[in-house]
Amino acid sequence: MSFLRPETGASQHATLPQPAPLDRSAFLPPVHAYRRARGFSAVYRGTRSALRALRANALRSLLTSLGIIIGVGAVIMMISISEGNAAAINQRLSALNPTQLTIFPGSARGTGGVSSGLGSAQSLTLDDANAIAQLSHVTAVSPLINAQGQLVAGDQNWSTSVVGVAPPYQQIGGWQLQEGSFISQDDEDSGHTVAVLGQTVVDNLFGPGANPVGQSVRINGVPFTVIGVLAPKGTTGGRNADDVVYVPYTTARQRLSGGRSLGQIVLTADSTSDVGLVQNEVEQLLEQRHNISNPQLDDFQIANQLQVLQSVQGTNQALTILLVSVASVSLVVGGIGIMNIMLVSVTERTREIGIRIAIGARPRDVMTQFLIEALVLSILGGLIGIVLGPIGAWVLTHFTSTPFVLDPLSVLLAFGVSALVGVVFGFYPAQRAARLDPIVALRTE
Repeated sequence: MSFLRPETGASQHATLPQPAPLDRSAFLPPVHAYRRARGFSAVYRGTRSALRALRANALRSLLTSLGIIIGVGAVIMMISISEGNAAAINQRLSALNPTQLTIFPGSARGTGGVSSGLGSAQSLTLDDANAIAQLSHVTAVSPLINAQGQLVAGDQNWSTSVVGVAPPYQQIGGWQLQEGSFISQDDEDSGHTVAVLGQTVVDNLFGPGANPVGQSVRINGVPFTVIGVLAPKGTTGGRNADDVVYVPYTTARQRLSGGRSLGQIVLTADSTSDVGLVQNEVEQLLEQRHNISNPQLDDFQIANQLQVLQSVQGTNQALTILLVSVASVSLVVGGIGIMNIMLVSVTERTREIGIRIAIGARPRDVMTQFLIEALVLSILGGLIGIVLGPIGAWVLTHFTSTPFVLDPLSVLLAFGVSALVGVVFGFYPAQRAARLDPIVALRTE
């Protein structure tokens, strides 16, 4: 008997089945793939992973992005409404001539503590207007006399403003004629009883679409011949610019007013850049003519329409900034919501993060993935806001009868800010995930 083992020609271990190598990707395909990805591939895989995570919690993702949706939509809507209002204001102010200066008699400051009030004093004369016309950079000057007139044509009557002007006023006021002609120098010199009617006056005295040129109209009992009809201008600053009648200045002074003082002097400069220079020269000239040594005691006031335009535009810009600032608060609130949910996500996925770091993912890879998830949340919210914002703006402008204006730059700006919010508020949760200790993370249940 042999106590020796029979020779088999091969070891017993060689006959045992060998275990198959562990394939981690079988249960962690996304982690394995992400660990090896770099550059653009890492961003692509991170985006796919983020979309899968968002799809798995669709309702929570929608509620998380709600702040960004409201913020982006509100910013776009506020900018659109503000620009629509600006367009409407500019349309109404388009009748204003930015090179025009208007001189009013009297001073709101007054003397001795008593204010005479603009337009109530009798400090402007026709000689003042003639002297102003001699200044350089002045292209047109017209005296104005204002009177209230009762107009009668046939069996119709209409009460309106009657203004005595010189021929250059057509250029100063930017008036276009629909029918006939404006007041000529011969009408002014001879004191002809002729009148140029605004469209509202024509509609009320002769009917819409009528051509009253050559017909007679009585103004405060004085017969005038209609020589022209002004093209419509519409309402400017709450005032109907078409509800007016223009007559020669000399005729108004002799037949309607009776006084020698002027209600206003209007003039235009040759360019907007010279308006300030002309205003200073007019002030000095009138102070010299009225023997005024202290500018605080001026018996006239000058209104600069360029300053009015700039003031209105500045006010509108300030209102736009205010509205956009208020709407931007929603973006900040949305960013806080994203940060909160991302912190919850890091807590829920602590073990997954530990496994990824244990099999080779670097902390910056984990950080990139969570940043991408936060960015995807904010971008999706921004895209929905881009759709809803213009719709809301269109609805509001439809009910307020203001122009609908959508600036593509405002859309890009709102979208860019929403993406920035996602990165800023997603940074802390991503950093917290990247700094997890893999051993502690793997022990987490």
